[in-house]
Amino acid sequence: MSLATLDVSQHPNLPKSSVTLFEAKAKKKATFEAIAKAIGREEVAVAALFYGQATASPEDIQALSEYFDIDHEILEAQMSGFPDRGKSVEMPPKEPLIYRLYEIVQNYGYAYKAVMNEKFGDGIMSAIAFSTKVEKEVDKDGVTWAKITLRGKWLPFTRF
Repeated sequence: MSLATLDVSQHPNLPKSSVTLFEAKAKKKATFEAIAKAIGREEVAVAALFYGQATASPEDIQALSEYFDIDHEILEAQMSGFPDRGKSVEMPPKEPLIYRLYEIVQNYGYAYKAVMNEKFGDGIMSAIAFSTKVEKEVDKDGVTWAKITLRGKWLPFTRF
């Protein structure tokens, strides 16, 4: 089993909680999927907490503290407050998988926009009222596919 770990030299702008959580994750040898099941969240949401890109609720902090046996006060001090999103990734991204996600938007962004505008009208898909998940699919030929679902509330532009 391979585990996602944290190389702080590649992510110098992450909060202290990232180091705390990733060290605990490595010590426990826990996947994001296992952590998500234990604390009642989706695995991408859990990973976003680890990278400091999502707000941790008091329940999240309590559950993570208990799951990893981390002092609650320390974790609460590190995870309370508002995230500073988008700061951890250099632009353009150099990590190949993240770059490919940007490439998808570069290649298909306007196609997505056109189709969404035709279906929903003038507006945007929220990244705030939003959920996502990653699934692994294997087709009949044994080829492995990554399936990423993005689900965002449609926000129509309003006239003012």
